[in-house]
Amino acid sequence: MLEQQTLDELWAFEDPALSEARFRHALMDPAYDSFERAELATQLGRAIGLQGRFEEADALLDSIDAEEEPTVAVRILIERGRLLNSAGHPAMAVPLFEQAAELGDLLGEAFLAVDALHMLAISDSGHQESWARSALEYASAVDDPRTKRWMVSLHNNLGWAMYDDGRRTEALVEFQLAEQWAERVGTEQQRQWAREAVTKCAEALNLRG
Repeated sequence: MLEQQTLDELWAFEDPALSEARFRHALMDPAYDSFERAELATQLGRAIGLQGRFEEADALLDSIDAEEEPTVAVRILIERGRLLNSAGHPAMAVPLFEQAAELGDLLGEAFLAVDALHMLAISDSGHQESWARSALEYASAVDDPRTKRWMVSLHNNLGWAMYDDGRRTEALVEFQLAEQWAERVGTEQQRQWAREAVTKCAEALNLRG
């Protein structure tokens, strides 16, 4: 199966159309085996979905054979859930993310398990904080640095949820934790976002400037 870093290098989240083109090109590369191409296809579906072409993305996910590779099945569950969430049907996405989290954990696919938990923290209305805490607990126990990077996004997302709910002091703690993790394992962009979130929240609390 593919390393997550390989997929990361193909993604340009700020430009889904470019990501789509990269994944289509990669799918034509004979260096990848059938299982790897199946993984690439799940990410192509995600890139298409990010452009609002939900039916096309759903049909692509339907066409992927995941019977012999359970890791591909986890990715399909996650991406199908993301499509439903993006299309305005978060409640329908929840059971797919729950299945993905359970199967990912069973397979020892920590990165995907945390991804599924992180999506539950976004889509499961009324239970976002508990899912975020579960994801943080899971990610904190993993040694893999790429999986650990979820700590940045999880603390950041939880911080903004608290901020929007008027819980600014609690939000600042989450933003500071996100900043600490960003310094340890994050990307430069994550470090910038984390610093900006801390500054904004601190200013809202009249702690700075």
